[in-house]
Amino acid sequence: MLPDRFSNLPAHAWPRLRALLDVHEGGGVPIHMTIGEPKHAFPAWVTDEIVKHAAGFNVYPPNEGSPELRGAISGWIKRRYGVEMDPETEVMALNGTREGLYNAVMALCPERKNGARPAVLMPNPFYQVYMIAAISGDAEPVMVNATAETGHLPDFAGLPEDVLQRTTAAYVCSPANPQGAVASREYWREMIALAEKYDFRIFADECYSEIYRDTPPVGAMQVAEELGTDRNRVVIFHSLSKRSNLPGLRSGFVASGAETMREIKQLRNYAGAPLPLPLQQAAAKVWADDTHVAESRTMYVEKYRIADRILGNVPGYESPDAGFFLWLPVEDDEAAALKLWRETGVRVLPGSYLAQDVNGENPGKTYIRVALVAPKDETTRGLEAIRDCLYSQ
Repeated sequence: MLPDRFSNLPAHAWPRLRALLDVHEGGGVPIHMTIGEPKHAFPAWVTDEIVKHAAGFNVYPPNEGSPELRGAISGWIKRRYGVEMDPETEVMALNGTREGLYNAVMALCPERKNGARPAVLMPNPFYQVYMIAAISGDAEPVMVNATAETGHLPDFAGLPEDVLQRTTAAYVCSPANPQGAVASREYWREMIALAEKYDFRIFADECYSEIYRDTPPVGAMQVAEELGTDRNRVVIFHSLSKRSNLPGLRSGFVASGAETMREIKQLRNYAGAPLPLPLQQAAAKVWADDTHVAESRTMYVEKYRIADRILGNVPGYESPDAGFFLWLPVEDDEAAALKLWRETGVRVLPGSYLAQDVNGENPGKTYIRVALVAPKDETTRGLEAIRDCLYSQ
């Protein structure tokens, strides 16, 4: 038997998608546009670095990350956001950011706040680990619809006072998955002010920060530094998965003030699964290099242009500011995904699989998520098939 808190979990997105599509024959050569798994080439020298340091497989890896890795991460934060963070006390390596996003609730959120069950806020749609982290920490996951009317970012300030009074943390994803919306400097200022007023932490999931059109998205810690906010209030999460096309390397990091990081490290001492040392050495070199990131971003910008050209006349189409997903309007997400698969062989993800019902409304029900991760020619074929199948009737 499962613990009660896990007994009623909704089916995860990928089993649901397989159940929806795989009982039907595809209508052509499959084109996979579901999962956000980058297909651009990662730097060729990554493999050489792993081989060079292969003797490190013979030792237990540093739990918090090697000095070289933490130093490279700290250097990247300085280059990218102009914030100097101490690699010894304010930065920790992760075995992929999902680990850190999950454990943050356990490490940092108390069991009660103001005499009540704590609340953990998150956007809706959302990365599924936010919900399970809250449930695991015996907190209430409070999902706030992020729709076109709210700029596809959650308006946490609009929550009832009693919810905000018991809030211990709020997840914010910018650039947003799946909509590609970017939190502005003003959004972060208001979010930080709200967190200070009600005394909760901000968990800033910024894993798509390096995939954008022209202007680098502003970061949560960057704005906190500008405001003179206590760093312990903001916890940032980043990864090489999207930035460097290395989802299999499992190199991410978490950074915050020393007090917050002390609590995160304490939990990880007991429950962490550190990255093998040769992979840490390779990751250090990847974090230190920005050239390959710019090259990959150029390819994404080209795919933005392709999407705008092919789908720009679709009513309700919004070209994303950042990230590599399209959030396309449809009448019914599952019906659209099934029609597309059966008639063209293109696989996309129904938007409702990334969201939950709030007040009887699932904000993903009238969208499909389309990943622009495949090579340009394949992406073009997929987008043309989507246009012709769903929007040319």
